Amino acid sequence: MRDIDKIRSIFNDYHGMMRTGDLSREKIYYADIQWLIREGYIEKVRTGYYQWIKNTDPSELGTVVRLFPDGILCMDTALRHYGYSDRTPTAWHMAVSKDSNKTRFHIDYPFVKPYFVEPDLLELGLTSCEIEGVPVRIVDKERAICDCLRYRNKMDREIFNKAIQSYIADPEKNIPNLMAYAKPLRVLKPVQDILGVWL
Repeated sequence: MRDIDKIRSIFNDYHGMMRTGDLSREKIYYADIQWLIREGYIEKVRTGYYQWIKNTDPSELGTVVRLFPDGILCMDTALRHYGYSDRTPTAWHMAVSKDSNKTRFHIDYPFVKPYFVEPDLLELGLTSCEIEGVPVRIVDKERAICDCLRYRNKMDREIFNKAIQSYIADPEKNIPNLMAYAKPLRVLKPVQDILGVWL
């Protein structure tokens, strides 16, 4: 198939990202794929995944969301979004179920740092918003802070301290939610010890 308008429309139906199986189902075969790559209409994002790029400005975050629709932005990425960190993360930090296939994160681009979480805790504190015009699933502020306390020994000390101080100073913080999340996430004591004096 070499009808570009039709192929563009098909890619649009898949939000700009198609897998090899999707392409075959739509009767876009190997030779067509190679031609589309050569002509600069699509690019191979990872094995078996192709993204439409012609006449668009593909967002890296858009690619992340399409590749990992089950993921939830968390940790450094969430801290940056909420203004609790002034460092741009070198990877997209994303929470996923610990039961998900770990090999799918072994990709060169985009850079994703997965956090494998118990399924019953995965959507605790889940919210949604738009970042760079892309609708995303992301943890709320209170879950982000609880996660900082959970992973504090693995975090950059400066990022950790800035996140805690920024949360304490945030007039929109929700202490009841923070305490509600702290117990199932097993960080009730650190919340009390580290933040308690300020809250």
